[in-house]
Amino acid sequence: MTDDATPVSLPEPTTARPVPGELTFRAPRRGKPPRHLADLTPAERKEVVESLGHQGFRARQLSTHYFERLVDDPEQMTDLPKAVRADLVRDLLPPLLAPIVRRQADDGQTMKYAWRLHDGAIVESVLMRYPNRVTICISSQAGCGMNCPFCATGQAGLTRNMSTAEIVEQVVWAARALRTGELAGGQDGDREHPLRVSNVVFMGMGEALANYGAAIGAIRRLTDPAPDGLGISARGITMSTVGLVPAIDKLAAEGIPVTLALSLHAPDDELRDELVPINTRWKVDEAIDAAHRYYQTTGRRVSIEYALIRDINDQGWRADLLAQKLNRRGRGWVHVNPIPLNPTPGSKWTASRPGVEQNFVERLRAHGIPTTIRDTRGQDIDGACGQLAAATA
Repeated sequence: MTDDATPVSLPEPTTARPVPGELTFRAPRRGKPPRHLADLTPAERKEVVESLGHQGFRARQLSTHYFERLVDDPEQMTDLPKAVRADLVRDLLPPLLAPIVRRQADDGQTMKYAWRLHDGAIVESVLMRYPNRVTICISSQAGCGMNCPFCATGQAGLTRNMSTAEIVEQVVWAARALRTGELAGGQDGDREHPLRVSNVVFMGMGEALANYGAAIGAIRRLTDPAPDGLGISARGITMSTVGLVPAIDKLAAEGIPVTLALSLHAPDDELRDELVPINTRWKVDEAIDAAHRYYQTTGRRVSIEYALIRDINDQGWRADLLAQKLNRRGRGWVHVNPIPLNPTPGSKWTASRPGVEQNFVERLRAHGIPTTIRDTRGQDIDGACGQLAAATA
């Protein structure tokens, strides 16, 4: 693995840049990643272990090593017979992510990883340590098919969907980084701060609800109690979406109390059609209605993500319109996160001026909308919102 700007030789990109406004829902077909323990439910693990000629209880032992002890080295699995360790690891814990770049920011408390997948596709994730929590921003697709013009990931196009285990493995790597002290403050002796991942946000590369089955499988592995999963609270997981309305309703029916974050970025259809092309399928009011139904079904307050773009969507009247639309559905169900636009190479847009940003926030608050400006961690390593583009240099 290399640090910072060391160049890495990589395969050529697999997709051309999308045509402006073009949406890609069907991911290109690629060779499937190898089967992994994290792809399977506990019952399925037992069946697979038995089909490989081992005793069924070995599945739970292997799960304990992977999800609880964060171990995938057969030499450390001393409670397993030496004769079967290597076979079990080979068949159920194959390597899925190869770290190729690691970059630090924020005095070592933010770490961005670029991973090479089995077929050469590249994805990124960002690990962030805060005073009272540790958050990882994970990818669910290699690239993205939603084609938002201000987002580096969307402009790269969609390479393929990730598997459940590829999604989960990002979080397992993060947990290991905390155990070993790779992230600042994470040494074992530091008992006053979290030594485990407490929050997972599906805000990395990809539209997770367009890879629905794998994303839900990953959420279940993340929230299943150890040793069946990582035992992370569902309330610490945030699912971000540009507004795939049927998938939002489907997520609400899953019975998993994750937080929904709707990436709105404009309260009017004319502008949102340009900024968020999915708006040509499901309009602003349809997306907000789905978010409100999610709140009604789950009781979980919804977040509205709003990237503030200078002279594009940061006008005071748009703050007023957004507040009016949210309040029309009731009070206390939503929270707005304005995000200063993070720069991306070649973008014609920049962040709003500080005074304009503050006015936007104050207008929302004047309407009684809880509003908090999103912290932009990792901007100088292209690890902030909208900047992930599988950069390897």
